[in-house]
Amino acid sequence: MDINQLEVLIAVAQEKSFSRAAERLNRTQPAISQAIQRLETELGEVLFDRSSKDGTMTAAGRVLFGHAQQMLNLRHSAHAAIKELKGLHRGKLSLSANEYTVMYLLPVLPLFRARHPHIKIEVKRSLASRISSEILTRETEIGIISFKPSDPAIASVAVLTDELALIVPVNHPLAEKEVVSVRDLGAESFIAHNVPSPYRERVVRTFEKYRTPLNISLEMPTLEAIKRFVEAGMGVALVPRLTTKAEIARGQVAALAVREMKLERRLYLVYRKGATLSHAARAFLRVARELQKASGG
Repeated sequence: MDINQLEVLIAVAQEKSFSRAAERLNRTQPAISQAIQRLETELGEVLFDRSSKDGTMTAAGRVLFGHAQQMLNLRHSAHAAIKELKGLHRGKLSLSANEYTVMYLLPVLPLFRARHPHIKIEVKRSLASRISSEILTRETEIGIISFKPSDPAIASVAVLTDELALIVPVNHPLAEKEVVSVRDLGAESFIAHNVPSPYRERVVRTFEKYRTPLNISLEMPTLEAIKRFVEAGMGVALVPRLTTKAEIARGQVAALAVREMKLERRLYLVYRKGATLSHAARAFLRVARELQKASGG
């Protein structure tokens, strides 16, 4: 049996007439009769008492009528749910980011939530090296990474350019400066992230190039820990400026540029090329592009 046959069954039962059901469904009476006959043949039961003139249903017909109503109601609910997804009245946005790139979401998500308050947002913390594979295996729809992916199956959109900043305690002798040289940092104690990265290697090579010692006295597992230790006067650190924007604004740390280290990081939103993204994901990309354009990116 199919949905159309069940619609015919319901129409005949409610109209109590094959001819009126045909008019209601804009079909011919023979087509209505054939649809009921096919149902009866498939089920091996008579559904309507042909001797009556008011479309009286048999016991089997009444049982099928109840189930048919449920199935049509379920179809209606499915259509309504899909319409709500399209209208962004329901749905889920799945994102992957690491400790650094998640900071990009601070200005984006408030605007997205203001426009689409019914969308549930799930941000999964992941290593940058794993985000592309999570997208390809459909564990997440959109990722945020600080390098352009090499996999041709991944599409990317550049959304933000960040830079490396030297953060120091507010009472540090260098705190009043805006720019320092690598050679000014040979006596400093550095607090570093213990996760290897291309940017850490570039910092090491820059200190070697200028024959300046890089004294890493502490290594920490998170950027948040690094900031707290710098604030406490335990050393200085090189971190992405985006991650310490709030602390700089509140005067908890001071941020300087290092003349020989103009290391920029570009952040990318990545997703599976050719994928049919959810309505929520497409709406997020629109918001991200709007903010990028507004900021002159």
